[in-house]
Amino acid sequence: MELRVLNYFLVVAREENITKAAQLLHITQPTLSRQLQQLEDELGVTLFRRVKHSIQLTTEGHLLRHRAQEMVDLAHKTKAELFTAESDLGGEIAIGCGESQNMSFISQCIKTFREKHPLVTFQIYSAHAEDIKERLQRSVLDLGLLMEPVDVASYEYLRLNKKSQWGMLVHETDSLASKDYITHQDIEQACLLLPSRKAVSKELKAWLGDSYDAIHVVGHYNLLFNAMNMVAHKVAYALCLELAVTYKGVKFIPLSPTLETGAVLVWKKNPVFSPAAQAFISLVKEKYIHITKNA
Repeated sequence: MELRVLNYFLVVAREENITKAAQLLHITQPTLSRQLQQLEDELGVTLFRRVKHSIQLTTEGHLLRHRAQEMVDLAHKTKAELFTAESDLGGEIAIGCGESQNMSFISQCIKTFREKHPLVTFQIYSAHAEDIKERLQRSVLDLGLLMEPVDVASYEYLRLNKKSQWGMLVHETDSLASKDYITHQDIEQACLLLPSRKAVSKELKAWLGDSYDAIHVVGHYNLLFNAMNMVAHKVAYALCLELAVTYKGVKFIPLSPTLETGAVLVWKKNPVFSPAAQAFISLVKEKYIHITKNA
């Protein structure tokens, strides 16, 4: 599969119209149709289904779209990494980040790094830990900021200093909004949104203890923003980590007994890093040592 053809495929999948896609790609419609047919023949599957004046992806087409986007992104990242200016580093550094207050440390590192290397750009990919680890394994990401618990055996890592506190999001008019802490008793009979990550849910279940059997699980979330929206619309409460953000109509109340979670910054052992990524990791280590000594 050629990257050029995969890019053609992605444009057609996005536009759902071969004529419009051909215009955007600056090629003729017959040429584009022929390229797509050759791609289907090569893969031995049907990628598109013709529906009136548009085309839609088949199940196989959706799978290819996901993989093709990753391949095109990786090719773009590799090309960016190979680009260097005469007097400075260039390229792109990709970092996967879970939702954590430790993102402030990453932001400070990026700011310092770009002051010295302004041609380097950063791609920040927000996701849960399992997604980030999978992308690290395929080298789509250079580094990952992961919330614990994490098996770090296959990584080089830094355990970051700031721990995040667990609490519950409640609507600002809810009867619980006046409380300083949320206890097991407060949560019993509550309708809750829980994190979808199994290892985290296991820790929350252990904290809840016998109260776990009394709660009503409404659903699960992987990233918090949409869960905050649901709390704001009084769908349910949400157990979550405290973040340095606010959402209108929602209040965060910490749990009691206190429950905290740490974070680790990881990267693969013995990878082939770009010069920019190598330089960034060196800066991160230096800043980490400095912060740790002065803590």
